[in-house]
Amino acid sequence: MIRKAATAALLLLAAAVAHAQAYPNRPIRLVNGFAAGGSSDIVARLIAQKISPLLGQEVVVEPRTGAGGVPANEFVNKSAPDGYTLLIITGGYPTQAAMLKSLPYDPISGFTFISTLTFYPFVFVVSPTAPQQNAEDFIRAARAAPGKLSFASAGIGSIHHLSVELFNSLAGADALHVPFRGGTGPINEIMAGRIDAMFETMTVALPQVKAGKLRALAVTSRERSTFLPEVPPMSQFLPGFEMTSFLGIGGPPGMPRPLVDRINAEVRKALNDPDTKKRFADLGGEARGGTPEEMRTYVEAEIGKWRRLVEARKIEKQ
Repeated sequence: MIRKAATAALLLLAAAVAHAQAYPNRPIRLVNGFAAGGSSDIVARLIAQKISPLLGQEVVVEPRTGAGGVPANEFVNKSAPDGYTLLIITGGYPTQAAMLKSLPYDPISGFTFISTLTFYPFVFVVSPTAPQQNAEDFIRAARAAPGKLSFASAGIGSIHHLSVELFNSLAGADALHVPFRGGTGPINEIMAGRIDAMFETMTVALPQVKAGKLRALAVTSRERSTFLPEVPPMSQFLPGFEMTSFLGIGGPPGMPRPLVDRINAEVRKALNDPDTKKRFADLGGEARGGTPEEMRTYVEAEIGKWRRLVEARKIEKQ
């Protein structure tokens, strides 16, 4: 009986290896749950462009927007684990797991984690015509007028949203949260001065800051960012405020390990390319891959961190 089980296991492993060797023989779709123009869309298209020649097949970015990325996640969760449907996993993935009462999938066991792609701080931005010249001014104004100053976000449960909650918690403020559906809508509202502020990715905000269309008041990393060395960290004004986001790539649950290793190897090869590193740096992030285990551990830790904030703030789950 033991011999039969061992033989069956070897046959399954051999089949998985053979599948990985033949993979891919048709285009691969990389599903992104957020609108065009946002950081996940920009990074998805960049990584798709880089890994397509390495895999020998076109990697096509497929947007499935709405509901903070849940429909996109669910679609991939229910897809065949054959490597032809992959998912861009964002920093909003752990915050969503912390904020939603229920999900149509398990945020950990419901996916195969393949590799991280990039890590980056957010930048706290206002309109260049805003009266607040620095983060201290904004914090003072937010404390003085509860509910008056507003923050845009990429949606309820997004990392942008919980960054606002973290700000309110540490500042003793009550700034208004205005959710959008991602994309360029939130940042356009900031530039137009219709909403007061936002915690936005370097990917989206940095070009606008450099063009003078946004004023950067702080970065969310522990130290100053090399991309905006003149901008202080938010922790200088609100001790304990630190937030770094990420983007990664995953797939449906149950993907064979040889297949995961193949995709991981090509992704990490792409990330080590000097041009890729430069392009990620131009977007305000650091190209950084990792093992599937490292990505899973990181995502689990992020979910735990944001769940603790939701509980401490008594934020109503959606």
